Amino acid sequence: MQTHLHNEEDIKKILNRISRAIGHFEYVKKMVENGEDCSDVLIQLAAVKSAVNNIGKEILKEHLSHCIVEAVKSGDEEAVKDLNSAIDKFMK
Repeated sequence: MQTHLHNEEDIKKILNRISRAIGHFEYVKKMVENGEDCSDVLIQLAAVKSAVNNIGKEILKEHLSHCIVEAVKSGDEEAVKDLNSAIDKFMK
């Protein structure tokens, strides 16, 4: 796996989003443990799912802005193939 230079501010924002999503997911776990209404749990779980999808979108945008731009400049076709594969897996 290659490491790439990323925008530090973007990465910090992504990490904050991940932390919030983890906290929200922990809340869903407690809801299940406490026997809360299943409909309420499903609504909160949908919010977690949305948060994860939004994190993926932000990571994709950051990756395109930095890593893929550099890969295209250097003729690294493998990076584009890897991105397409990652998108396919994320979108399943």
